[in-house]
Order: sequence, then C-alpha cells, then structure tokens
Amino acid sequence: MLVGIVGKPSCGKSTFFKAATLAEAEIANYPFTTIKPNHGVGYVKVECAEKEFNVKCNPRFGYCLSGIRFVPVDLLDVAGLVPGAHKGLGRGNEFLDDLNQANALIHVIDISGSVNEKGESVETLSYNPANDIKFLEVELDMWYLRNLAKGWEKFARQVQQEQQEIQKALAKQLSFLRITEDMIEDIIEELNLNKDRPSEWTQDNLKQMASKLRIMTKPMIIAANKIDVPGAEENLERIKKDFPDYIIIPCSAESELALKEAAKHEIIDYTPGEENFTIKDESKLNEKQKSALEFIKKNILEKYNSTGIQKVLDASVFNLLKYIAVFPGGVNKLADKDGNVLPDCFLLPGNSTALDFAYHIHTDLGKNFIRAIDVKTKQVIGKEHVLKHRDVIEIITKK
Repeated sequence: MLVGIVGKPSCGKSTFFKAATLAEAEIANYPFTTIKPNHGVGYVKVECAEKEFNVKCNPRFGYCLSGIRFVPVDLLDVAGLVPGAHKGLGRGNEFLDDLNQANALIHVIDISGSVNEKGESVETLSYNPANDIKFLEVELDMWYLRNLAKGWEKFARQVQQEQQEIQKALAKQLSFLRITEDMIEDIIEELNLNKDRPSEWTQDNLKQMASKLRIMTKPMIIAANKIDVPGAEENLERIKKDFPDYIIIPCSAESELALKEAAKHEIIDYTPGEENFTIKDESKLNEKQKSALEFIKKNILEKYNSTGIQKVLDASVFNLLKYIAVFPGGVNKLADKDGNVLPDCFLLPGNSTALDFAYHIHTDLGKNFIRAIDVKTKQVIGKEHVLKHRDVIEIITKK
C-alpha cells in the first residue's frame, strides 16, 4: 500500500511529509521545492493486541508506545501541482504518473488562503482554498479522460466488430490505473450506457466515466494545513459545507514537526496524535522555544486535540481505504523463534479472509493452508472466514 501526498507548491506539503516521516525533505517557501518524489515511512496507530494477553510486544517493524502500536505505511511526496498539469504544465505528466503509484491521496491545502493557485505567497485569507480542491479534481479527471479517450473511436469500433465485452476490453486497457471490470460495469449501469454500442458514447459520457473512475481508484482525504493561522477556522467550516463527501481534517504540519523534533532531542515526551506533551527538562529550553511550545499547546492541541497529522494518516488507511490490522500469533505461543512477542502487525484490505492473510505473510503458507485459529477466542476458522480489525490469527499448514 502506498499513500500519496499531493498539493500545489508552498502549501506545506513537504512539511507535512517530513512531519509524518521525519525524512529529510527539502522545505522552502517557493514553487517546486520538491522536484523528484520523496519516499518515506509514516505510521498509523492501532491498539496493540498485547493488552488482551497481558504481555509486552517486540515489534520488528514500527514501534509500540503505552499499548499503542505504530504500524509503518509507505508515503510518497510528489512535486507541487499547478493548474494545467494534464497538459504538461509544471512537471505535468511526470507528476501524474508518479501519483498513479498511490492507492489513496492526502491532498494538503493551505486553509489559511495565503498561497495562490501558482504557489505564490499572497495576503492571508485572500485566496479561497476551495479552488485547490476543485482544480485537483479537474486535473485528475482530465488525466483519466486522456487515458480513457485516447484512440476511442477506433477502440470502440473494434470492440463492437469483434463483439468483445466492453467492460473487459476497457479494464484491460486501463489496468495500469487499477481499474477493474466490476468498476466499469457499475458505471455503465449508473450512466445507463449501451454496452453493445460504445461507439455511440458521447464525450460527456466519457468525462463522467473518467471522474467516477478517479473517485473509485484514487480516494482522497483533505489535510487542511496551517489551521493555526488566525481566520483559517472560518475557511475550514466553509469548505466542509462545500465538500461534504470528503473527510477534511484540520492540521498544523509545522507544529507536529516541532513536537517530533523536540521529542527526538529528548526535550519533551510526546506520542504522535496525542493531545498533550510533557517537558522533560525546562532548563534546556530558551524563551523562544518555551513560547513556541506554549503556542502549540494552546492554539493547536487544546483546540483540536492533536496537530492533525496522525489523524490524517489514520483516516487515510482505516477510513478511506478501509484497511484492517491483523496480528500473527499462536494459541500456545505469541512469540516468534527469536522470542519476539507479537512481532508483526499487517495491514490488509477490508473483507480479507484467513486465506488472504496466509498468502500475505508468505506464499507457502497460503499454498499449504489447512485452517486457522482465532487466538483471542481459540476458535477454529476456515479459509473463507472474514477477518476483523485487530484479530490475532494462527495459520495451520500441511507439514
């Protein structure tokens, strides 16, 4: 799974990426700071299964703090997007091709309205951030349309002449966008299109189809960044009303980055996503640092219960993509051969079965699957059993 972080230049996208990963992304207040995509690892929060078994886990990947498991997720920070990208402006098509790797998108917008459509600084609150959401939708829709409509007349005629099923032919042609036959079938039915006569589909039909395919294959969450700027909260309430279908989360990437850096240097105790922090040694702080931490505490944490960065990551994986977390374990032994207790926690698509889980761990486990056991209930489950979030599962295989 890969989550893409997108947005126009100078909206705080690279700061968001660094705050989420502590990677060394270049950050500056001018357009196109990010020229090549940055890869990094963020973490989503899962209540650790150690609590039910009264043990202490030893994660191989990620970490666990106070019973909260931080499970790694791949993040991709792509170059700033400008209107006209689908025509090749900015990094244009390269940007969109980078973006296609992602399963879901975090769209970072400057909710304070202090950066215009080109990524240039303007007077705070003078720019409407709703424009950014609309223009990204348009750019992605037009990119999908370009791929869908390319050589359409010839393609549609051939499908008809050879009496192919249009949903199969289109799914094959658009497979690089992770588009399936079922998706196309559903859209054809929704738009009431003639499956046997695709040559009669209009350009408007193709536009509608492109937009619906984009929504299905690139689900998006809005990170309303710079919420700490005075007046930004009014913009937030406005776009929540204008875009009711989106998950929109207020955040301050700069605040999260400051807290993580302070924790990294052991100045404070801070768990990402929490609503407070503890200063470990006030003598290490100068007045400017004290003032900054007090500002974050009063204007971000007390007001919004977190900086929002962790909420965005969690919502992207669990609400947008609807993934679940599953722990491998044994009824008689929760540790691996090296003595690590509950060492792994895997993220799987919702509705994954016990057999899916076995294959996810290792192909051989899937091929030799006999049955599984729900370690919490000690009940035997079959290969078609649908798993739940935070299940602990033992896989039994042929010798």
